[in-house]
Amino acid sequence: QVQLVESGGGLVQPGGSLRLSCAASGSIFSRYAMGWCRQAPGRQRELVAAITPGGTTNYADSVKGRFTISRDNANNTVYLQMNSLKPEDTAVYYCNADPRGVGPTSRYYWGQGTQVTVSS
Repeated sequence: QVQLVESGGGLVQPGGSLRLSCAASGSIFSRYAMGWCRQAPGRQRELVAAITPGGTTNYADSVKGRFTISRDNANNTVYLQMNSLKPEDTAVYYCNADPRGVGPTSRYYWGQGTQVTVSS
């Protein structure tokens, strides 16, 4: 099994930056797709960014050009660099690991979530 622990959430001003980290423990981390999903009150959980074992990335249209996902297989960690943050980015962010594909419907592994609040 894989266990995921997120960190790096907090309060940031609009236009600011924040980096989220997700540390994984377990087996075959380097063979799992990794991703970040977010959920705001009254909103559906949505996929924000994903990265394949080979390093191919994909982003939601709302964050393209502002967020960057990366992975460090040697340290079993995935990151989400968040720049030019907007109030609309406020949500709980969840790390997701799946051997086939990440997203809101994944039945594999999830972190506990970390709160990101963008406000002046």
